[in-house]
Amino acid sequence: MHFDVIQTVSVNGNAQKPNDDRCGANTHLAWVIDGATDMSEPGLLGSQGGAAWLASTASAAFAVSEARDMQKTCQTAFSRIEDQFVAQRTREVAAPWEVPKAAFAAALLIEEKLSVAWAADSPVLLMSGDDAVWCTGEPDTSAESADALSLGPGVGAASVLSDTALENRRAHRARADHIALSPDAQASAGVTRYADFDVSVGDELLLMSDGFASIVTDYAAYTAREMVSVIRSEGLGRIVDDLRAIEQADAACLRFPRFKVSDDATAIWVRVSG
Repeated sequence: MHFDVIQTVSVNGNAQKPNDDRCGANTHLAWVIDGATDMSEPGLLGSQGGAAWLASTASAAFAVSEARDMQKTCQTAFSRIEDQFVAQRTREVAAPWEVPKAAFAAALLIEEKLSVAWAADSPVLLMSGDDAVWCTGEPDTSAESADALSLGPGVGAASVLSDTALENRRAHRARADHIALSPDAQASAGVTRYADFDVSVGDELLLMSDGFASIVTDYAAYTAREMVSVIRSEGLGRIVDDLRAIEQADAACLRFPRFKVSDDATAIWVRVSG
């Protein structure tokens, strides 16, 4: 069996800023990377922001993987990322929050088994007939929403975070227990989770950044099954259109507390074929 790519979408949340998401697939492996928003201007890795750099580097590392074991696939990718970071950084890290971070998810197909790996909040949905199962566990974004609300109403509506909000986000990023992909291979391996599933020809997978999944998790516009139905009938673009309509209707970030009006939204939809 192998993967067929049905459709991909990747739309940045702000037309004036780079898209820090990446996704891709080959016959046996699919992945999505969601670079965590930079907390300062570029500099550590030259003129490119750390989030875009990490997303691109991680995506390239998964793209060249030839391993047929998910843990080996991830370990090889993590080592490649660390090596590239050491080679390409232009100076020493000035503060822990400056280290690039990302959420990621990857799915490896071997015969009738699917192995999924992930860190942080890039969900994977397995779609089999009318069933929809979260391979990465039920997504829960309530903590981040609560953090945004705690900093005052509409904190994400401003084009630039206030000094207080920025320091809050930097402290969160610098936490020793912050779960994310990073240029530290050992740290990445330590926070990555794995799960295995049985799959059959015709089953489908949706790997998403949290900005795409927010149609279910943050805005509750659809259940997972309802989202699958919409995607199958109208494609991934319909979900992005719905996301942006909801977000623009709440551009003040009052109904849905968040740290930016719109996040980058990325998804890759693949089918198991044989």
